Amino acid sequence: MGKKLFNFKDNGKNKQQFKLSEHTTLIGFLCLVVLASILGWPDFLRMRNIITLLRQVSYTGIIALGMTLIIISGGFDLSVGSMTAFAGGVAIFAMNKFTSNIALGVAVGVLVSLSFATLLGLINGLLVTKGKIAPFIATLGTMSIYRSLIIYFAKAGNIESLNTAYGNIGSGVILGLPVPVWCFFILAIFLQIFLDDTKTGKYICAVGANEQVAKYSAINLDKIKLIPYVITGFTVGVSALLWSSRLNCINPSDCSGYELDAIAAVVIGGTPMSGGIGSVLGTVIGAIMLGIINNMLVLAGVSSYLQQAAKGLVIIIAVLVQYKKEK
Repeated sequence: MGKKLFNFKDNGKNKQQFKLSEHTTLIGFLCLVVLASILGWPDFLRMRNIITLLRQVSYTGIIALGMTLIIISGGFDLSVGSMTAFAGGVAIFAMNKFTSNIALGVAVGVLVSLSFATLLGLINGLLVTKGKIAPFIATLGTMSIYRSLIIYFAKAGNIESLNTAYGNIGSGVILGLPVPVWCFFILAIFLQIFLDDTKTGKYICAVGANEQVAKYSAINLDKIKLIPYVITGFTVGVSALLWSSRLNCINPSDCSGYELDAIAAVVIGGTPMSGGIGSVLGTVIGAIMLGIINNMLVLAGVSSYLQQAAKGLVIIIAVLVQYKKEK
């Protein structure tokens, strides 16, 4: 569902053009893998390097999955980085109240991280839907609030876990893959099915494509626009849990810039900022592409100061490609 990006006549040449345009993200991904393999030979293709790369992108990638739904619905969220640090810190703080029972403490940490971050996502959604505040302004405000609160609660220092078992969550490995990578892939599959095969998912696309038409179709706009923020809150909670458990602590400055990486993954994955259409699995590819770029530059010996510039260039190119496709 959503606006059509192509209107080609039914002939062989145009069919081929349509297929190429539909797979620009995948083609770009394959070209990037080839380039990284050449520049980073032979280290890039080593299994340990690939697993490390996937682990690194999984934290922002998980957040980007929820961000995809927000952008498809026509929204925006700048607060996800602050939310991640805030939820992770609160989870460790709550867990440390149960030092006498390790298993109960871990359960509390998991529950608090997921539920508290979901609540923060709900607050963002209510500000946008009920408060009628522009998403950019609403989440810019909550970004500052959440970051300020975690700095205050942490007294500008680390919030350290007192539970020896908590670190097993983020640093665990299942069948050779880190737990964060499994969470990333499983959530991506689930949310792609949600977007494609549920009535709510189709409504999210409809609202993002044309809000007025969706309103005349008797779609509850506030409810549909609220759901992606709540889902993003949950994905933030998952990332906060994995990040804080891996480090066994949270610093108030942690996860700064996550919002930009998440948005970049969504855009590079082929979801236009105009909303209405998009792909969660495309966001997975976009997140991995960002990781490959960073990894490739490191292996090639490029200065770390230029890595952000390279990332920005890729984002600009992705937006230009989308613009050309829409034209």
